[in-house]
Amino acid sequence: MNVNLYGCQGKWLMVDLGLTFAGGDYPGVDLVLPDLSFIEERRDDLLGILLTHGHEDHIGAVPYLAADLGVPLYATDFTARLIRGKLEEEGIADKVKLHIVPDRGQVQVGPFNCRYVPLAHSIPDMSAILIDTPYGRVFHTGDWKLDDDPVIGEGATPEELTAIGDEGVLALVCDSTNVFNPKASGSEGGVRDDLLRCVKAARGRVVVTSFASNAARLQTLGDVAVKTGRKLCVAGRSLDRFLTVGKACGMFKKFPDVIDFDTAMSLPRRDVLVVATGGQGEDRAALARIAAENHQIKLEEGDTVIFSSRQIPGNEKAIGVVQNNLARKNVIMVTEKQAHVHVSGHPGRPELAAMYGWLRPEILLPVHGERRHMAEQARFGIEQGVKRTLVQSNGDVVRLAPKGPVKIGNEATGRLVLDGDVILPANGTTIAERRRLALYGTVQVAIAIDADGCLHGVPSIKPMGVPVEEDRDDFIEEAITVVENAVDKYDGLDMEKLRESVRLAVRRCAVAWTGKKPIVDVALITI
Repeated sequence: MNVNLYGCQGKWLMVDLGLTFAGGDYPGVDLVLPDLSFIEERRDDLLGILLTHGHEDHIGAVPYLAADLGVPLYATDFTARLIRGKLEEEGIADKVKLHIVPDRGQVQVGPFNCRYVPLAHSIPDMSAILIDTPYGRVFHTGDWKLDDDPVIGEGATPEELTAIGDEGVLALVCDSTNVFNPKASGSEGGVRDDLLRCVKAARGRVVVTSFASNAARLQTLGDVAVKTGRKLCVAGRSLDRFLTVGKACGMFKKFPDVIDFDTAMSLPRRDVLVVATGGQGEDRAALARIAAENHQIKLEEGDTVIFSSRQIPGNEKAIGVVQNNLARKNVIMVTEKQAHVHVSGHPGRPELAAMYGWLRPEILLPVHGERRHMAEQARFGIEQGVKRTLVQSNGDVVRLAPKGPVKIGNEATGRLVLDGDVILPANGTTIAERRRLALYGTVQVAIAIDADGCLHGVPSIKPMGVPVEEDRDDFIEEAITVVENAVDKYDGLDMEKLRESVRLAVRRCAVAWTGKKPIVDVALITI
């Protein structure tokens, strides 16, 4: 969920505006957005938003937050087309100015002169941003790696990066994700041979799952399909979208024709190669549905599924569910542990060292990854000869120049959630109540009281999510008695006090039965 702010001469520049995906901490929520309160209070001084590339953690929040900021967006062609599609889906394409920056193009935004510098990554058109200011130049890498055989696109050469270093770099703001990897991440073209070998060896239908945004991997799989004589089928909306956008940008020029699901299922099993979304175990993605037999594509014993993607930490359980479902069908599975079918899009230590040598920054600011990754990159940078480094936390305000780097303050940061069509504080009342409901359940109580405070009829008790199970009827019977006693004991006409008395009595009853304190909601009707 990347949002970076650079300030100079009282003006601000934003780099990236991403989101993250919710886990169990936010029940009922899929998307988590950044809280932009700091810059919203200074929106008159915000001049623009530059996007490095099209991954969701860098552009995903644009359709939800950019219109309110009211500043232009800048991105290279492929990234801009992805953003335009998101804005159109939200019906706000006419409310946000989106400028396409040419390859290696420059943008002047107030005191910031910004140059886009192409670097390799697991998505096309990834560009670092060289931010030139009157006080020095910042090289903001975005997500990157080095790749001698990128399949699609060409990154900046060592000569180009050395030339940038020759002109002077005040600060390198650099990706830390793979800093613990002692080896270079490897070339995208390097997976081609093993993918080809694995598909050739397969006797039946083959499904390959990869990150939808990895256009180079998609191109490689298209080539593999042709070389193995298999027809190519694509399963997943995000794959369709990236194919469409890539073709519009001039990519996939030799890509084979794609067949539909019905055609794929009508062909002999060894004549089909399916590329599917869902390598991280997402339950609504194509692979999970295929594994659960809830998709038009069907797999049988002896078919093969190749996981051409890394397992993102935190997704192990979801991926395990998919793989167990496949195992029950005796489907053959190949992961990066069995064959060289995936390479990372982030730099290992040799690549980081090379970048330090080319740019020779005065300051290193590690970003991306967890705190341990950033701290390790700071140590590694010092070992490699970078003179100054600083490890930040979210909200830290850092002065880079003059006399930097130094932390000069900390601003509040936080999270918002997209709940349905509504944006809410991630730890606000709604989510807090939903967590309590998920943890403790609820008991709904309805009673009718006349003007003299007498109970009419039998109270209604409805437990939901309260662990009474087979004792439900007995619990309800006792709760009714508890409510009747609370009403009988109450002497007064203050209905709110009576409501609270009933609520506490029912909760005590629930605690005695279950050991849990459910939310008790009392509907009191006066007649």
